[in-house]
Amino acid sequence: MPPTLRTELQNDTLHIYATGDWRLSQLNALPAWQYAPLPAWIELDGGEIVSLDPSGALALLQSLADRGVNIADMGLVHFSVAHAAILDLVRGHFDASQAAEPARRNWLAGLGRNADAGMRHLAHLVNFVGILTTEIFDLFAQPRRFRWKEFVNQIEAIFVHAIPLVFTMMFLLGLVFAYLLGRQAERYGANIFVVDGSALAICRELSPVIVAILVAGRSGAAITAQLGTMKVYEETDAISVLGLSPYAVLVIPRVLALLLALPLLVFVGDIAGLLGSMAIANQQLNINPAAFINRLQQELDTPTMLVGLLKAPVFALFIGVIACYMGLSVARDARSIGLNTTSTVVQSIVAVILLNAIIAITLVKLGI
Repeated sequence: MPPTLRTELQNDTLHIYATGDWRLSQLNALPAWQYAPLPAWIELDGGEIVSLDPSGALALLQSLADRGVNIADMGLVHFSVAHAAILDLVRGHFDASQAAEPARRNWLAGLGRNADAGMRHLAHLVNFVGILTTEIFDLFAQPRRFRWKEFVNQIEAIFVHAIPLVFTMMFLLGLVFAYLLGRQAERYGANIFVVDGSALAICRELSPVIVAILVAGRSGAAITAQLGTMKVYEETDAISVLGLSPYAVLVIPRVLALLLALPLLVFVGDIAGLLGSMAIANQQLNINPAAFINRLQQELDTPTMLVGLLKAPVFALFIGVIACYMGLSVARDARSIGLNTTSTVVQSIVAVILLNAIIAITLVKLGI
């Protein structure tokens, strides 16, 4: 029996008669009724209600409230004990069930909250770096505590497994860069200078930055996800209970593995990028491999190579610290793992680009 409402005015009192099944399964056919103006006193008669559940009670009260009825002062008559208890319970929480209007946020207050969150994040990061530094000095005093097996495993995961990706990406990037540079050089008959430009750009700037970004997206995210999952499953707590330091067991081997692996990957990226440039120079610019290598020996000096290779440990240190910090900062839920993993990638890429800009400007000022 569908729910219905009918009204009757008696002695300045509006009687609203609710009948039928006021249940969730019947709420697709709510009654349409109208009575205006409303008198001062209203009574809801529930003597003919067949069945009532909390969803039906909420729909009934919502229907009355939408028409201006003050449900808090409304009288209830002829309700069964069970129905009256349900309706009183829902009426007591009716105001809280209504969707509140979104609070207007002042932009200055939002700026203050974001600044406070940023300062807290920075303070926690500095604290993390301080603890990590202390643990490293403790390892110097007791080198037998170093986790060699974990270190080797991380070298394999970060360096060995990343070689195909880095080689492919840098080979294609060197190919594209030499192709675009060669298109311009051909206009002026300066084909051979493509070797100079490719060597300088790839070894000094492109390879360190691109490889660092690849490592941040691949290994940095993996480290955060690993440590975050270990924290969710309380494995980090178990390490502490065993009397071991999570920093010595989990963080230091990963950071040191990044410090060793990233320069090696940058060197692989240099080789791959130059091979890509050599391939396109041979095809498009008629510069055979022998001429390319001869020009490369003349123009690619040691400082250019060292600048690119020495950037890698700096990038690796920041990527490792950010990834491990975000991993150990995960709350004990899966959603936090996803958020912190994404944050690791974003922060690491921003750090790499910012550090590269600072180093480039500094080296130019120093004439290097």
